[in-house]
Amino acid sequence: MSKLLSVVVSVYNEEPGLRDFYSEATAVLRALPASWDYELVFVNDGSSDDSGRLLRGLAREDRRVRLVEFSRNFGHEAAMIAGIDYADGDGIVCMDADLQHPPELLPEIVEKFEAGCQVISMVRVRNKSAGLLKNVTSSAFYKLINRLSDVKFEPNASDFFAVDRQAAEVLRRNYREKVRFLRGYVQSIGFAKTTLSYEARPRVAGESKYSLRKLFRFSVNTILCFSDLPLKLGIYSGAVTALFGVLMVLYTIHTWAKYGAPSGYATIVVLISFMFAMLFVIVGIIGEYIAILFAELKDRPVYIVKDTVNMEKGGGTAQESGRGSGSLAAEEVPYKKIKNL
Repeated sequence: MSKLLSVVVSVYNEEPGLRDFYSEATAVLRALPASWDYELVFVNDGSSDDSGRLLRGLAREDRRVRLVEFSRNFGHEAAMIAGIDYADGDGIVCMDADLQHPPELLPEIVEKFEAGCQVISMVRVRNKSAGLLKNVTSSAFYKLINRLSDVKFEPNASDFFAVDRQAAEVLRRNYREKVRFLRGYVQSIGFAKTTLSYEARPRVAGESKYSLRKLFRFSVNTILCFSDLPLKLGIYSGAVTALFGVLMVLYTIHTWAKYGAPSGYATIVVLISFMFAMLFVIVGIIGEYIAILFAELKDRPVYIVKDTVNMEKGGGTAQESGRGSGSLAAEEVPYKKIKNL
């Protein structure tokens, strides 16, 4: 009995390079061992260009191409989990459509699945196109989060990863936060894990959808999702401030004994500025945690599916979430079934 490999591809305004990606990926997938069949699950994340039309054309030409279209742009993280929800494979590979994630590594991933691995993290060893700043900040981010979090992440692990059916089912059922870090979840769920190294290829077309501002926001949310240490800064800062206060008392007594009563104006201004700055930082951190809790409390869908193509078969969360053409469906947490609207 043959196994099925699902390749999940997040698409947002990737029209210029989609045909190249499809050609390269299918050439590699058709050369897989006879015991493996494949499907290409494209998730159109509210593209404003002609990506949707092009993907529909590919789906008409090739029944192995399956399409999930969002009602609007929900972001890369939502697109990846949607692809996992709708994938039917015994092994699922998530990758981008810009060819920076090399399709030629798919046979190696299949070999790892055959060897019994259930979670495969793809570690980027080099990315010349990213530039010095992004490479440095990426390395610093992993060092920081590994210091703050109990979960230890593989440095430079990317959104290029693979999971087997059992691991994918855990992601479908249990890891449904609104503010999410999917590659972190993949590394934290356990199972038989391994890594593969790759060098990021030049982007075939277009440009990165992550600005430095978005990357900073994404990094902050990730740290807050995986660590409660920032919440404890209030305790640590309180202890530091108390120590600083004791030192100032001793300094004041010393100056009073030696020079008489000090004016204290500059000292008071510095102390007040320092303490208010620390207070506002702590309040800001608490506000970020409250914002995440508020997003979870509202319980809005991670994504909304406007339409699907070539999704006749069932599987995972998607079975009752709008499979088939012309459906409008929403995905909720955890693992709830939403009737077609």
